[in-house]
Amino acid sequence: MDAVIIEEQALRLPDRERAILADRLLESLHDISAPVRANWIEEADSRMSAYRSGEIISIDGSEAIAQLRSKF
Repeated sequence: MDAVIIEEQALRLPDRERAILADRLLESLHDISAPVRANWIEEADSRMSAYRSGEIISIDGSEAIAQLRSKF
């Protein structure tokens, strides 16, 4: 199967399933311990919940970089 086809299909997955797939792909490149992986999944879930509830907002990357540069 061609990587482009796999990517197209993966991008159609729901957010959670894409996150799990991304985690598995990264794990295949780097040996990440199970506890560390579990902590990152928990953190990602927490951040997504906070975003969806309106507790936090998102900003685009260029805005985030501009804010960081102005602080430092």
